Amino acid sequence: MSQTVETIKKLRELTGLGVIECKKALEKAENNFDKALEMLKEKGIQIAEKKTDKTTREGLIGSYIHSNGKIGVLVEVTCESDFVARTDDFKELVKNLCLQIAATSPEYIRKEDVPAEVLEEKKKLYRDIDVFYKEKVLFEQSYIRDDSLTIEQYVKSKIGKLGENIRVNRFTRYQIGE
Repeated sequence: MSQTVETIKKLRELTGLGVIECKKALEKAENNFDKALEMLKEKGIQIAEKKTDKTTREGLIGSYIHSNGKIGVLVEVTCESDFVARTDDFKELVKNLCLQIAATSPEYIRKEDVPAEVLEEKKKLYRDIDVFYKEKVLFEQSYIRDDSLTIEQYVKSKIGKLGENIRVNRFTRYQIGE
């Protein structure tokens, strides 16, 4: 197998996009793997942006109980079809969201979910409101497994790979003593 075929195969595994798209990106990037990967990630984000209006009525409720039994998480993540909800990629997304929530204790999913009165209160406490967002808003947090991504970017990458709209609808985090 040639180096180019191996490279295309690796790009396809990382992005979930088609062989032809990977080949075109590699050609456009003049066989620079990192540049082609970045181009394909951007394409995945563009695909995700187009899917945001699609209805999501299938999905999974994920759960996680920490090994010490003192932290538990439930999260509802929906997608467009039962087929995608049963894929390993979707299940991995739900599991990783559970781990993220257990580790970081967010209070809201998106910035828009923060009530105006809470935002006004937090503006008094935080010099930079973005610090609050990064601490307490799930989609603004750095992904614990790859801090170069936010959770929003991670979810969008899965939308691009799976080709369906995905929504994090709600979550609950329990901790003994809280």
